[in-house]
Amino acid sequence: ELEVPERGVAVGIAIRMSSLLSVSLFPEYGYVIGVGALSGLVLFYLGARVGGARKRLGVPLPYLYADQAAGQKDKDKELFNCIQRGHQNALEVYPYFLYLLTFGGVRHPLVAAACGLVWTAGRVVYANGYATGDPAKRNQGAFGYLGLLGLLGATISTGVSLLGYKTLF
Repeated sequence: ELEVPERGVAVGIAIRMSSLLSVSLFPEYGYVIGVGALSGLVLFYLGARVGGARKRLGVPLPYLYADQAAGQKDKDKELFNCIQRGHQNALEVYPYFLYLLTFGGVRHPLVAAACGLVWTAGRVVYANGYATGDPAKRNQGAFGYLGLLGLLGATISTGVSLLGYKTLF
């Protein structure tokens, strides 16, 4: 039987038949869940934008990108590749982001939610900069990596505290 802490929700995960690991989640973990859902909507938006650009700029399926020769001849194809890269880059980092958001939020839900918002906003700015057709403008969204670093710190803190060590925060 799990004890429900005053401010949290007990979640039990069966490790073996004879042992149980319980994790208490603060009510503020709801913000973490909300940020995760928001980030999913952002990825959906970026993907829809790629689909629209594919149609508008004439890059047929099943090709992920217009080839280099086509991009050099036709600025529309190069623009499509930039829009696609903005989305693809977010997808490349997304599993790591979700891992850090989920586990960093166990101990530090407000920090994780705030850092998750920074990363998500950074993805939008990054993709919008890339979508101008000038790849250098993607760097305007580099601030999103500060959110990812914050999530890394929160996740490390969670792991260290689960091992029984004291953490700085």
